[in-house]
Amino acid sequence: MSAAPVGVIRGDKDGVLQAPQQTPQDPRLLGRDVRRIAFSETELRARVAELGADITAAYPEGDLLVLGLLKGSFVFLADLVREIRLPLHVDFLVASSYGESTVSSGDVKLVYDPETVLEGKHILLVEDIVDSGKTLHKLMHLLSGRAPRSIEICALLHKRIAKELAHPVRFVGFDAPNEFLVGYGLDHAENFRHLPYVASLR
Repeated sequence: MSAAPVGVIRGDKDGVLQAPQQTPQDPRLLGRDVRRIAFSETELRARVAELGADITAAYPEGDLLVLGLLKGSFVFLADLVREIRLPLHVDFLVASSYGESTVSSGDVKLVYDPETVLEGKHILLVEDIVDSGKTLHKLMHLLSGRAPRSIEICALLHKRIAKELAHPVRFVGFDAPNEFLVGYGLDHAENFRHLPYVASLR
């Protein structure tokens, strides 16, 4: 499921034409122009509910540990866990592959390590967007070394360009366009995370 660009008329399931999404006049945009709304608040809410149902069905035994990769996943994760109809625990981690450089070294370190013991647990790693996949690939290797019962990835957005990510992303919200996206947890210089939709910056 993907959003139509501004200027394209959408059709609903009954074939009724709907008006295109317009570029918002939103004070939260700090005066920045946006190209378009990539995924609306309504689309996000509906898709997160579907993901919650899929995850619920995938873990009939329950007892799931949901690990949010900060900072980008926090809005998505908060909505997602409320749609999962299972006993679960929530924890977070912060990974860094940059150190003092502006270029990723590929050597991933946990800046904040989950306090929960991972051994023997079903783990769902929640990410906002899968881009190159380098950090996520290293992180999966690191977490797998802690002997979880299973480990899967859930991503709100997937650009489908992650050639170095060996582990498949089992749960995907939307295929993402090759644009700079902000909102719903995604940021630019720590701005725009609080937008209730995902927008494409010019």
